[in-house]
Parts: sequence; C-alpha cells; structure tokens
Amino acid sequence: MSCKTLPLLFINLGGEMLYILDQRLCAQGIPSEKSQKGKWSWKRIPVPILHDIVSTMFNRRFIDEVFKPQTLYSKKAMRTVFDRIAHTSIMRLNAASMDKLYDLMTMAFKYQVSLALRPKDLLLITLNHMSAIRKYVEESNPARTLVEYTYKLLIDTYASLSHGEFQLIRQTLLNFFQDMHTRVSIFLKDKVQNNNGRFILTPGGVLPFGTEPPGNIRSYDESGKFRNIGFQVVPSYTASTKEGSYDMQGDTLCSLGKNMYSVSRPVETSGTSTSVIQGSDLDTSNPDPLAKAHLDLLSQLIGAKVTKNEFRLNLFKTDQEEEEAAAPIQPIETSHSQVINIDASKKVKSIELTKIFGEMTVDVGSKGDDSDLLDLMDS
Repeated sequence: MSCKTLPLLFINLGGEMLYILDQRLCAQGIPSEKSQKGKWSWKRIPVPILHDIVSTMFNRRFIDEVFKPQTLYSKKAMRTVFDRIAHTSIMRLNAASMDKLYDLMTMAFKYQVSLALRPKDLLLITLNHMSAIRKYVEESNPARTLVEYTYKLLIDTYASLSHGEFQLIRQTLLNFFQDMHTRVSIFLKDKVQNNNGRFILTPGGVLPFGTEPPGNIRSYDESGKFRNIGFQVVPSYTASTKEGSYDMQGDTLCSLGKNMYSVSRPVETSGTSTSVIQGSDLDTSNPDPLAKAHLDLLSQLIGAKVTKNEFRLNLFKTDQEEEEAAAPIQPIETSHSQVINIDASKKVKSIELTKIFGEMTVDVGSKGDDSDLLDLMDS
C-alpha cells in the first residue's frame, strides 16, 4: 500500500464533485460562478457556490496535512469529508442526493483509474481535474491562489516518482474502489459498464508516449542476426507522438479526468445504486485516528455552517424521484453519528495537527476534545 495515494484520491474525487455540482446548478437554474456569466437566476443566490467549496477543499493548512505521507482513509471517513465540504456553501443536499453525488464521484474516478494505460497517467488525470477546478475559480483570487498552491505541491510530490511508485499508488486506489459497483447511466449508455456495475475495458486506442504499437516480434539468432516478424493487430493501436504536459495551462494529451457532463456532451447525472460496502468499512469501533484528526481540522477551518439564504440542490430528475430514493435512507446525521462519536483517546494524535489546533481561535463550545466535524457543521 502506498502512503502517497491520499492526495490523488482527494483531488480527483473533488474535481468530479465540482463537475457534477456545476452541471446540476446549471440544470436547476442556479448560478454557480462558472454558469452565471453575469446573470442571476430568480433565486438570486449572492454567494459563488463553487468558490466556497473550492476554498474549503484546498485550504492551505488542510491540504498540507493531506499531502503528508499516510495511509488512505476508510470509505466512510472519505465520504464524511466530502459530505462536509459539499455543505460549506449555502447549498444543501439531502441524504439521498448526497449518496448519489458520492456514488457518481467514486465511479467516475474508478473508471479513469481502470482505463489508465500506464500508472503515471494518474498524474495527468489529476492535472486535468486541477485545470478544470482552476477555471471554476478564475474570478476569485483567493481560491485561485489555493488551487495554484496545490498544483505546485502535486508537481513537487509526484513528477519525479518512478513507474513502480505510481503502480503501487494505482494498486492502492483499485483496492479502495474494489467493492464499489454503482451503475451510472452515462456509462451504461456508452456501453462501458455492465448491469452488475463492472466496467468493460476495451482494447485499442492511443498508447502512451514511448510505447510501441503491438504487431511486431523481434528475435536474434545465435550469430546475432536480427529478424522481425510483423502481424496484424485488431483492434488497432496508435502511438502518441509526444509526452503530455505537466503545466497547468498545457495539454496533458489525456482525455481521462475531463468533464463528461460538459455542454458538448449532454448527459444525465442519474445512477442506480447497487454498490455494496463491506461491514469492515462501516466498523468505527477501531477508527483511523489520523483521519478523525483531519476531519476535526477541517471542521475548525470551516467553522459553523451558513444558515441564511440556503437552497436545496436535487441530483435527481424530479422531487418525487428524490423522495422515493430517500425513503429507505436514514437521515445523514444519524447514519454518520457512529462514525464521528468515537473514543479515540487511546490513539496517538498528530503533533503537527495538535499545534495547528492550538493556533485556532474558533470557539467550539463546551464539547471539548470530542467536538467533531459533524457536530460543528450541524450546530
């Protein structure tokens, strides 16, 4: 298991979350920073929603902790992190919509990891997400500065890694996603996903730079004479003529990680959930203390949630469809309470996080050291 996987997982899932939210904000006539273009809908939402989410997601103190070598969070802890990040703006999602949002995020990135022809393409996929995120916050200098800082961390951390290290990261990501089999309509329509939620990986296409197309067998006899035997390969492969750029404004030459909900490709963000999460992922009697510490840090950086001018975002086609999906689901506060209300007193806390907490001036009330993300955000 690689200890450098968390930043890539966090950034790519965050990028997919912003793609989906932007698509739904446009569909519901609510002006995100990218969709408003100087015009407000009748709702007249005064705060740039995506700016708030990006500013929280790439908060410098939090992102510095995420980039420190560490094991991945559990599935439940990662879900809780994005739940809180999604609710840092005036937008509100009910439990069914949040579940659907997270399913779409995870399946999209799982598909990208599965299709990566070489492990190092993971960095190019991440840079595609970073480039799109930067465009969302071009008009917000503070948020754009945070994105550019995170981009620098990405290059410093991953640009010099070997193929073997990237292979270990890819394997760690696939292990994280292995029990997630949610059906997504866009994948089903494109016939890249089966009804059981598993992806169909088709051969052919463009090969990474430096890779020769298959179709040749080279051999040498005992005298050193070279012999080449060619054969036809179906489907065909095309060799890439140059390496993808690591520059934020450059061309990565990689289509993975780009917005599949863009205007040029109208799709529905509807998916039928068939994912199965193992019991061990829901077991919080032995939680990861570092993951909880990061949740606590994020909660203090966010502060109390906004209570004015809130609006509800629906990830379903109709309100009736959302109500039907929410019927068997417990309220998110109840389903997550067992994740947050834990006894981690015997766990070793991060010295750096403790130091950061000491510098915080946020008043967390009388809840003491057990105050957590869910309590602070829902207060």
